[in-house]
Order: sequence, then structure tokens, then C-alpha cells
Amino acid sequence: MTAASEPARGAGVTAGSRSHRGDAHAKTSAAATFALVFGVAGLFSVLTAILAWLGLVLGIIGIILGIVGLKMARRPGVTGRGVSIGGLVLSILAVLIGLGLAAGITTFVNNENAVDRLQTQVDKLRDKLD
Repeated sequence: MTAASEPARGAGVTAGSRSHRGDAHAKTSAAATFALVFGVAGLFSVLTAILAWLGLVLGIIGIILGIVGLKMARRPGVTGRGVSIGGLVLSILAVLIGLGLAAGITTFVNNENAVDRLQTQVDKLRDKLD
């Protein structure tokens, strides 16, 4: 190969990427990534209302992993602070919505008038089907 056919040293590398050579080997914290995954899964589960209990559990696990991910992101060579914060926010939302849903269902079930109204509606629907 001749010197003319070889690319110039640093060609194809932008000025912004040259200044961050130390971050080239930084890895995203696994705890932060799992916090985001558990947060999204927990939020989707809670929003289905049928799997709200599962979403509550996933949200709690996501909160724990989010805190661990934030602590790990402080270490040199480890990134993932934003991912960890995102997972933490989604997990907290999943837990809050799950607790609100559980409180609403508990209140509804303990209200005799509401249960009687629901039973009346179910009976009317059964009569229509017959």
C-alpha cells in the first residue's frame, strides 16, 4: 500500500468523538437497564388492571434496581444514570397506579351498595342473554 491509498490518521473520526476517548469503554450498568425493563413491564401490567398485582411486584423490583443502578453509575467507567432514572420513574408510576387501583377495588368491594348495584347489573345482563 502506498501512503496515498491509506486514510489520513484520524480521518472519519469527528472532533466530538475524539474528545471522549476515555468514555469509549464505559458500559451501561446492568442494574439500570433492568430497572428500565422492569419499570416498563410493571407499568404495562398495572395498566391492564388484570395483572395489576404483577405490575406492583415488578414496580417494586424496578425501584430497587433503579436505586442500585444510580449508585453504580457513580463508578468510573460505568454509565446509565439516565436509564436508571427512567426506570425509577416508570417503576414508581407502576407502584403508585397499582396501589391506587388496589385501594379503589378494596373500597368498591367493601361498599355494600356498590356490590348490590353490580349484582343487579349482572342479573339484568343474564336475563337479556336468556
